[in-house]
Parts: sequence; structure tokens; C-alpha cells
Amino acid sequence: MSKLRVGIVGLGFISKHHLEGYKKCPDVEVVGFCDIIEERAKNACEKYGGPGAKVYVNYLEMIAEAHLDAVSVCTENNMHATISIAALNAGIHVFCEKPMTISSEDADAMVAAAHRNHKKLSVGYQSRFGENAQMLHDMVANGELGKIYYAEAKAMRRRGVPTWGVFLNLKKQGGGPLIDIGTHLVDFTLWLMNDYSPIISAIGTVSNDLIPLGGYNDGGPWDISKFEVEDGAFGMVTLQSGASLLVNATWAVNQKEPLRDGAILYGVKGGAELMQGQLTLNGAHHDRVWESTPRPIHDESGLSNYDKEIAWWVNCILKDTEPKVKPEEAAQVVKVIDAIYKSARNGGKAVLL
Repeated sequence: MSKLRVGIVGLGFISKHHLEGYKKCPDVEVVGFCDIIEERAKNACEKYGGPGAKVYVNYLEMIAEAHLDAVSVCTENNMHATISIAALNAGIHVFCEKPMTISSEDADAMVAAAHRNHKKLSVGYQSRFGENAQMLHDMVANGELGKIYYAEAKAMRRRGVPTWGVFLNLKKQGGGPLIDIGTHLVDFTLWLMNDYSPIISAIGTVSNDLIPLGGYNDGGPWDISKFEVEDGAFGMVTLQSGASLLVNATWAVNQKEPLRDGAILYGVKGGAELMQGQLTLNGAHHDRVWESTPRPIHDESGLSNYDKEIAWWVNCILKDTEPKVKPEEAAQVVKVIDAIYKSARNGGKAVLL
């Protein structure tokens, strides 16, 4: 059997996780490396390229010439939809980095292109691959917590503004922490809830209050003149199922912990808090309230969640199975983020969908 031929578009920071993951898959060879900065593509090709691998500065040329089975899209957010749809239309499976795209309309177009061309499309949400995450997901699916009627998605950094790349550029990024780190936790929480019912309404606000202050930052000082996006976003979304989702995403909040990332689920039979990978369950039985902290069996695979994500993606192509992250699920994440931003732009008034 010949190896799966993979290309990659965008050789910035996140691409390394894709390339390291593909490197660990014996049935894969990366044969196309595309970046508008040719030197970056050349360096990646020298380190990770398979036999006959080539460097490109135009993704359309790579799609046309490299005889690809699949492609990873690791570019700026505003190019995700354009590149993904072009590849899908060319008969190539697409693994797109988060967020899927920057608008609900583009997300729907990506899903439509995947179905129209009978090709697989998935999005990089590696948090789903943690052991505690998978256990909690199965518990909810089995009804052990009962109906999840309220949940919180938290992506909160004390001073963690990303000062590299295009994170502060509104046109290229589509927003600030909500679309950057918030997208991970919105996906994570909806997946744990197992609730992809339509959005009924959303209320959202954004904060720009910390931008002019500067001062200490984990990634070094930010340039106030380049800060075009929010420093924090907060929203409440109501789903057709009756469940409510609270979303908090910020790069620079004044909180005790350096990070507060995870999901909190409130179910009829019990609740769960999964923060920074640590799981706590709670409930009420035998006229008592209780909490428990299960410990997973030690994972001896040595694989990161990124590696597991890529391995799952490769396997679903080779065996023609469903991706772990379905395109419709990723599109719902975009719609939640879009709705919160729309409400914020409307002065925090409710958006009805």
C-alpha cells in the first residue's frame, strides 16, 4: 500500500505540531510545503519532507501539482475557508487548524464543500484527546450526569497576550482571545455537553480596558498601536435544547491563577469541572453531597494530544471513518463565537437567531 501523501499550507508555529504528528505516522509522507515566506517552507521541507517533497509559495500550485491525499491548513484565520474549499474542490481531504474560519457563512461553505466533494474535513481541537476529557464525554453520553442544563467555557490568562504573528490583527485573525483561545473551550464544552442544538440567542460584551495599560506580559510587552482586537470577551448563549452556555475568554485578566482553562458542567444528576486537565466530579447521594477526583491510568504512549489528533485524522482517512471533530461541530463553534461578537458590536443587546 502506498503512503498517504500530505501537504501543509502555512509553516508558522502551529505547523510544527502537525509535522511532528505526521512524522510519527508510518503510513504518511509529507510531500508539499507551502508558505508565502519561501525560506520557512524550505527549512520545514529539509527537516520533515518525504521522498520528492517540494516547496511552494502558492497553495494553488501545490494543490494542482503535488498529487495530495490530504492537506493541513495552518495559515492565518482569514485564509482558512478559501484554502480549505479549494483543496476540497480538488478532491483533497482537509485538516484545518482552529478556528475553522472567522464567519458562520464561511463555516457553512466549508461543510458544504466537504459533503459536495465527498471528502473529509476536520478542525484542530486537540483538547478532546485528553484521557479525562474522553472519560467525561462518555459519562455525559451515558447519562451519568443527567441533562446538562448549564455549562461554562473558560479560557482565561492572567497576562498572556500573544505578541508574535498576527494575533493582534483584526482582519487576519477575526478577533482576539474569543476566537483564539476561546474557540478551544467553546468546542471542548459543547463536545462534553454533547449538545449541538441550534443557537436561540446570545448576549456578549468585549473588553478593551487593559490594552492601554501595558506592563508585564508573559510573551513580552505588546505594542498598543498594533492592538486591533479585544483583550477579553464574555457571552451567554442559549441553545434550543434549553441549555445555557457561559463563555469567558481573555488574554489579560486580573485573576489569581496564571491560567484558568477548561469546562464546568452542571447536570441534573451531577456536575463536573475539568480545568487544566484535572477532573473533579460532584453530586448528591444518600443524603450527602460529595466530590471525587478520578485519576486516569498512566498514558505510556508518549504521545501528546496533538500527536493523537493527527494519528486519529490519518486513521480516519485510511479506514474511511468519521473524524473525531466533525465539520458540523466545528461550524457550531464558529456560530457561537460569531453570535457573541455580533451582540458585542450591538452594544451587548441580545442577538436572536
